[in-house]
Amino acid sequence: MFLESAHASTISLPQAATYAARVDHLHDFLWWMSLFFLALVTFGMIYLVKKYHHSQKGRETAYILDNHKLEIFWTLASLVLMFFIFAWGYRDYLWVRHVPDNALEINVIGRQWMWNFEYSNGRKTLNELYVPKDRHVKLIMTSEDVSHGFFVPDFRLKQDVVPGMYSYISFEPILLGEHPIYCTQFCGTGHSDMLGKIFILEPADYEKWLTTGKVSGVAKVAASGNTAPAETKPLAQQGAELVNSKGCFACHSTDGTPKIGPSFKGAYGRQEEMSDGLKLTVDENYIRESMMEPQKKIVKGFPPSMPTFKGLLSDQEMNAIIAYIKSLKY
Repeated sequence: MFLESAHASTISLPQAATYAARVDHLHDFLWWMSLFFLALVTFGMIYLVKKYHHSQKGRETAYILDNHKLEIFWTLASLVLMFFIFAWGYRDYLWVRHVPDNALEINVIGRQWMWNFEYSNGRKTLNELYVPKDRHVKLIMTSEDVSHGFFVPDFRLKQDVVPGMYSYISFEPILLGEHPIYCTQFCGTGHSDMLGKIFILEPADYEKWLTTGKVSGVAKVAASGNTAPAETKPLAQQGAELVNSKGCFACHSTDGTPKIGPSFKGAYGRQEEMSDGLKLTVDENYIRESMMEPQKKIVKGFPPSMPTFKGLLSDQEMNAIIAYIKSLKY
């Protein structure tokens, strides 16, 4: 079907949800219409300049009176065209705001600077949203702190996420793979690092992931868009990728510069003074506790803004992150 074509528009992005094709159709119409009128006006100007140029000899420019019929025509034609475009856009707006009764509901919480996703069975993910292909999905969104903007270019969808209220977007994903999420509201120093991913899985793979939290090798390859099997990576490299995907670099640096939180560089083995004066050595247990219960011990001079990762990281992922922090020596 045309709606499911991956590249059917002048917009060079995949059409990963059904709504994307509707946006692209309207975009293409406006683009070609603008090009048509640009050519019409430009060539009309060139023709009139040439015809009535002062270098033309032997004639005087005729005195032309107002042409009310022409003025009425182009006024009404423009009005009809604008109403046509409005009706087209409004129809698509109503279409995307309608949510079927059987839509899969997922809660989204935005905060500086990450996306938390909560599923109906209690499973939680951070910066990674898993959805089944060909199933209508409704995201119910709010913010814990400031205004954020949830934007998925491959879906052609954007929705502001505002503290103190709920907003929503709905979509039907149709293209297996990995699709980026961006924040479009300037929400602080880590705004550009507030990145996420949507993984579209086959329905059977999604149900398996929802139950076990794991995705089979074949499904993971399809979700990531890779065609080759994944290679085994060093533990520290896996940790670096995890730290990046979980949004940790929004608050922690790797060059020794303090940000919202302490730098990762040289952190392992270092003594840190807590806000209550207690001094602790940064080891494996300290790093794990800092991620699972971040408000229990606060490093002196830093705000208590670290979110908890309890239930969001497996033991294997925790080991990889610790290995990565260990590798960042002075």
